Amino acid sequence: MNSQSVKLEDIIVASHVLKDVVHHTPLQKNFILSEKYNCNVYLKREDLQVVRSFKIRGAYHLMRSLTEDQLSKGVVCASAGNHAQGLAYSCKALQVQGKIFMPTTTPRQKISQVKLFGGTYVEVILIGDTFDDSLKEAVRCSEREGMQFVHPFDHLKVIAGQGTVGLELMNDMREQVDYVFAGIGGGGLAAGVGTYVKGISPTTKFIGVEATGAPSMQQSIEQGEIITLGEIDKFVDGTAVKRVGELTYEICQKVVDDIIVVPEGKVCTTILELYNENAIVAEPAGALTITALDFYREQIAGKNVVCIISGGNNDIDRMQEIKERSLIYEGLKHYFTVEFPQRSGALREFLDEVLGPNDDITRFEYTKKTSKENGPALVGIELKSKEDYEPLIERMVNKGIKYVEINKNPHLFNLLI
Repeated sequence: MNSQSVKLEDIIVASHVLKDVVHHTPLQKNFILSEKYNCNVYLKREDLQVVRSFKIRGAYHLMRSLTEDQLSKGVVCASAGNHAQGLAYSCKALQVQGKIFMPTTTPRQKISQVKLFGGTYVEVILIGDTFDDSLKEAVRCSEREGMQFVHPFDHLKVIAGQGTVGLELMNDMREQVDYVFAGIGGGGLAAGVGTYVKGISPTTKFIGVEATGAPSMQQSIEQGEIITLGEIDKFVDGTAVKRVGELTYEICQKVVDDIIVVPEGKVCTTILELYNENAIVAEPAGALTITALDFYREQIAGKNVVCIISGGNNDIDRMQEIKERSLIYEGLKHYFTVEFPQRSGALREFLDEVLGPNDDITRFEYTKKTSKENGPALVGIELKSKEDYEPLIERMVNKGIKYVEINKNPHLFNLLI
């Protein structure tokens, strides 16, 4: 490899290095999604990878390129979860000691899997609120202890390893590939897959997908330089990075045709639909590409489309939050602070005369515990259809009820919900 780019032959070599370690994951036509979007949708199932994500490809490929002397000193990495699992698996397979820095916000399921895959060969250190916080500590540890740093995305060996996802899907696809959708966090997957796809099929449109709360690659490309986001939404933890890589930025500028930014709530709806309709367990980052299809519906009609499901490491403890975010995004869940008239029977009137026949109260609590009659109540209402929202508001207004809709007030929402 040269110092600035990954070539097709680098990805081909990487595939030979990885062939006995990673699964050649299936490329499956999804008939439900194909009918929904009037096209041929194929899913590249990296959620079925040996560590339930593509990240093992880059981690193992980089580690295999290190010298015996480098490996003897151990390796260190930073990760929001999937890269950590890939490194942990590689450490055990190669019998190399590793230190893994992860944000304190990492889902427990991912932390448990890291320890399971790495066993006695890895030490997990939880530090900071974001991936970027953990990255700083991991780099300091690498410099201080002389351990080799295994970057989760900004290294040519890692990019080439991730590019093998593209090699597999292009080899497995019998038809002309019109569109490939890939999630973007730091950019390693997009840079690697985009390089291979564009290298052998220049007419294929390669589309990157980011979450609304962390559009670091989109904003960097728009501004013509790498920018660091001030604040990010960490919900889509697999792609929640404030700053993309130097190498990945340069490559993505060349190979990515467009970047779609999708709302976290819409991603949650996709996760639930994939599970309920297809029995596919996708983590938030893994569901990004399917979510993007709604925003590309007209362009992909009648085309052959490949979506990479990048990972399936979803913590069951997060499912309630995922359902909640989905309902709010779809306009089916609304929170209010309601000031009930200070007289007997006011609550009963609200239930009988304000709530619709299909509306359901899912949360009710007084905001003042010791003087309930002097404070508003927090009320959560779930609707059967989003069209029921306006009639609900109209009935509250007609009854003269004083209310504040918390969904429309981010500060209050984060404080109370």
